[in-house]
This record gives sequence, C-alpha cells and structure tokens, in this order.
Amino acid sequence: MSEKDNLQNADGNEKLNTLELQEEIVDKPTTENETNDASKEIADDVKPEIKKEDTEASTEPEFIEKKADSHVEAIEESNAEDAEDESNSQRHTLEEKDYHAMSMDELVVEFDKLIKYQKVQTIKSPVEEIKTEFNSKFNELLEQKKEEFVHDGGNEIDFYFTTPLKKDFNFLYKDYKNSLRSYYKNLESDLKSNLEIRLRIIEDIKGLINVEENINTTYKHFKELQEEWRNAGAIPRDKYNNAWNTYHHHVEIFYDFLHLNRDLRDMDFKHNLDKKLKIIERAEELAKDNNTNRTFRELQVLHKMWKEDLGPVAKEHREDIWERFSNATKTIHDKRQAYYADLDKAYENNLVRKEEIIDEISKIAEDQENSHQSWQKKIKAIEALRTDFFNAGKVSIKVNEATWSKFKMVVRVFNKKKNAFYKGLKKDQYDNLQKKLDLIKIADDNKDSSDFETVTPLMKKIQNDWKKIGHVPRKDSDKIWRKFKSACNHYFDKLHSEKNAANKEQIEAFDKKVVFLDTLKTIELTGKPKSDIETIKAKINDWKTIGHVPHNKRYIEGKFNKALDGLFNKLEMDKAEVEMIKFENKLENLSQPNDRRLLDNEHNFIRKKIDELKGEINQLENNLQFFKNASEDNPFVKDVLNNIGKHKDNLTIWVEKLKKVKGMY
Repeated sequence: MSEKDNLQNADGNEKLNTLELQEEIVDKPTTENETNDASKEIADDVKPEIKKEDTEASTEPEFIEKKADSHVEAIEESNAEDAEDESNSQRHTLEEKDYHAMSMDELVVEFDKLIKYQKVQTIKSPVEEIKTEFNSKFNELLEQKKEEFVHDGGNEIDFYFTTPLKKDFNFLYKDYKNSLRSYYKNLESDLKSNLEIRLRIIEDIKGLINVEENINTTYKHFKELQEEWRNAGAIPRDKYNNAWNTYHHHVEIFYDFLHLNRDLRDMDFKHNLDKKLKIIERAEELAKDNNTNRTFRELQVLHKMWKEDLGPVAKEHREDIWERFSNATKTIHDKRQAYYADLDKAYENNLVRKEEIIDEISKIAEDQENSHQSWQKKIKAIEALRTDFFNAGKVSIKVNEATWSKFKMVVRVFNKKKNAFYKGLKKDQYDNLQKKLDLIKIADDNKDSSDFETVTPLMKKIQNDWKKIGHVPRKDSDKIWRKFKSACNHYFDKLHSEKNAANKEQIEAFDKKVVFLDTLKTIELTGKPKSDIETIKAKINDWKTIGHVPHNKRYIEGKFNKALDGLFNKLEMDKAEVEMIKFENKLENLSQPNDRRLLDNEHNFIRKKIDELKGEINQLENNLQFFKNASEDNPFVKDVLNNIGKHKDNLTIWVEKLKKVKGMY
C-alpha cells in the first residue's frame, strides 16, 4: 500500500460533483484553537463511551503508516473528529456573532434561535459563549442591585434578586442540556453498532480471496461491500484511522488478487485516477481562494473522498498525483496558519483598545466632582465607554476572562461612588420635599384670601422660594407641583378677577382711545397757528376726558404723544411755546392717583438736565476767557456765543418745566 493513497476524508463520488458547483462553505471558529481542539467540545457529562472490547478491529496486525506532514495531520485530525459525529462539521458553518456586545435580552433570543433551528450537537461552542456572557452580565446587574439594596438600608443577608429573563435563560439551558444528553446517549449506541458493521465488512473483504466462484461475481460482491462501507455511519474517532487503514490494506490485497482479471482491476484504477484528478483540480482551485476557513472545510471533504470513497490507482501514477494533492493541501494550510496569525494580531489590537477603555472608566470614577449635573455627564460617558468596550471586538481566549473581570471591577467602583452620591442626594431630595410641602400648605391656607395687599407679596415670595429649593424625588415631583400650581392659580385668578372688575372703566377707556387715536390721522391743519393750536388742545382735552387706562395699557399714551408731535411739528409758531404745550400734556399723563413715581422720575430728570445745561454754559463762558482780545467777528468766538445763546434758551424752557412739575405736587 502507498502512503499517497492513505489520505483521510470523503463523502462519495456524488459529493465531488456537488463541490464543483459549491461556492460558499462558511467556517468561522470561535477561537484560533477551535479546529485543533474540536475534539474537546463534547461535554464530559454527556460524552459517549465505547468499551475497548467492543471496538477491537481484528486479529490482523494494526496497519502502520509513515508520519504525515503537519498540513496533512491537520486534515486528518479534523476528519477523525467528524468520523465520530457526522454533523460535527456543521458547527463551522454557523454564523459567528459577537455575543459580548449583546444585551441579556438579545442573548436569550439568540439562544432560543440556536435551539430551535440548529442541531443540538453542533451548537456547543456558541451556547457556552452565550452562557458565559449572560452570566457575566447578570452577575454585574446582581452586584449593582445588591449595592443599592444595602445603601437603602437593607441587610445583605436578606437580599434576593432575579428577573423573568434569568428564568427564561435557565429554562433554555436546561432544555439544551437534556437534548444534548439524549443525543449522545443515542450516538453511543450508534457508534458501537457502526463500528461492528465496519469490522464485519473488513472480515468479508478478507474472505473474498478464498471464495471459489466466478471472478465477476466476486468483484460484484466486493463493490457491494465497498458501498456498504461508505454508508456504514459514524464510528469512534479514536478507532477511525486504524479501521480505515485496515480496510484499505485488505482492499489493496483484493486488488492484487484481481491480477487474475486485469481488465476489471485496470477499469477500477482508471476510474479512481479520473476522480482523484478531479479532486486535485478542485484542491488547486481552492488554493487560490483567500477564504481560508471555507477552503479548509472543503479540503477536508476532498481528503475524505480521496481516502474513503476511492480506491488505489496504478502504481506509476501514485507518486505524481499524491505530490500534486499534497502541494495544494500545504498551500491552503499555510494560508490558514497565516490567517490565524493575523487574527492573533487583531485580538492584540482589540485588547489594547479595551485596556484604554478600562483606563478611561477608571479616570472618570476618580473624578471628584459631586454635583448632579456632573454625575449625569459621567453616567453618559460610562455608558458610551461600555458600548465601545462591547464593540471593540474579541480578544484572545487566554486573556478574555481577565479583561472582562478588570472591566467589571472598574465599572463596579464607579457604580459604588455613584450610588453613594445619589444616596446622599436622595436624603437632600426628601428634605426638599418637606420644604415644598410646607409651601403648598401656605398656598392652600391663603388661596381664598381677599386681603390682596398682604397676600399677593406672600404668594409671590413662596413662588420664588419654590424655585430655589431644588430637586425632590422624581415620583413626587409632578404630584406636588400640580398641587402648588393649583393653589397659586386659584389665588391669582381671584385677584385678576377682582382687578378686572375694578378696571372695567379703564378697559373701556382704552378701547375708546384706540378708536380716538385713529381719528388723529385724519386731522388736517389750516395753517393758522392760533386756530390749529386750539384744534390740538381740543383733541388733548378730548383725550383726557376719556379717562385713565389700565397700567399694562399705558403704552397707548406714548402713541398719542407721538401723534401730537407730528401735529405740533406742522405748526408755524415759537418752538418754546409749542414745547411747553406738549409738556403740559405730558404732565397730565404722568399724574396718576396713588402713584407719584412717574412724576418724581420726571422731576429728577429735569433737575439733572438743568444742571447739565448750566455746566455746559459755564464751560463755554470759561472758553471765551482765552479770547479776550479777539474780535466778535472771529468765527470761533461767534460759534461759542451762538452755543451759549442756544443753551440759555433751552435752560429757560427747562426751568419753566421744573416750575410746572413742582406745581403738580
């Protein structure tokens, strides 16, 4: 027998045709060691056991091969695993997901999908990853709830916390474990039965050379045994190579026996050569493909076909075709090794980023600012960093647990400080609540009062006090605000109602003045000063006769004065006289019952204006002292004298205005 025909893996001639058309085989191991360690993925508590006495191959000496190259060993190792569990390879077609970045709700949904839509024996790796992530997140939540419970005065021994989500997860995991046990219990029986069938087939092939019958009949029987071998089913992985080598050994012996009928043997050799050349061509195509995981899984199938489904070829071709197949295998294997090397680098980069995030969280936790606003900013920053941590990608399995623990520790430190702050803040909020309840009582006690002069300032004060008190517990905030607002609104609605009744005449006066103001726009002066002044004075008297308007409507007086200014500006008469007429009208508006503030303000304004004019006149007269010998025709002197004259005229007017104001007191 030749080593070149001893490669592992195959699924029959029909599978080769399928592979020629197949475009996508997904292989995404969860770690870089998944393929090599795949045999460890069967849970110890459900792993099938095959007794040694049940799996003895035969009394023939065990078939021994030369040591294969590493790239072939990787294929053989994976196919030996698949030999025990024929659905094992389906694990590598599952879509890889970043469970670390998922919430507990999302993890439960993913777990449920795996159980419903995938074979239970193929999902061990993602299930364990989901379990690890879910428990880590739940334990973190549990710690937070415990801290809050203790901070609120609870005894740690009395603490208990669970969620419906946790119960759902536990139910799913129990269902998964039961299904897995049931599967491996059935598999154990099947493995034992299939091994017995294969050992019997080997014995039947051994016996063919001793049968005295027509060679064609013997050859047909041999082909039937080969087909039965292909369909015999999975056997224990530790018996796979020995069983196959023994089988292949006796197949070659049978072919040597066929030298009596060279035509039959040559026909088989040619058939096997054609199929193996197709396998080589497909392997060489795969060697050019950069999807390393997919090509490796398909290469496994090609090796299995080469080893299990096809027999030997003529000796003159064995070296050449094996060399070609081995070279293509090595190319794919080397690419795969490089892929995992790059994956290690990516894991290292992800680890660096996660360490940076942990440091950032630690710095935020050390921040000494203790206002509600600063804590809200820190909480948002931590949430963003948590999201960044979960989205940073995977790290090496060797450091994953340590990194996760470090992350949880710094988050826990932050949460402890946050809870301590808000525990103190909660006490302040209850103090604030009591203060606001006291204000509500004051508002309720006075909301029906008719002593407006006394109560109105009080109600305004407690409204200002309310704004200064600060936050109260959120559950009480809206409720107490509604009570306080209702009491205040009740009082001020009553106050406004009383004022509206008292100011009814003023409101009516305002409405009349609005109409009257429109009529001023239609007045046309005659051009005769005396007649026009009488007309304007008559309009002023009519305006005054209408009466006062509400305080918040006094702006209409300004509009009236502006309209009068327009009329006065059209008069051709002494400006001083016009100015005094306008001022007298203004004084009427400034004089309000029970309110001297406007008149006082005008008095102070005029006094100030008089002082300013006197100062300017004095300054100009002092300036003239520098021009004692200058002629009055000097332009500068004339300008100063003109200014002094204008200022004295204005001073006369302002002094007269002051007399008018004093006369109003």
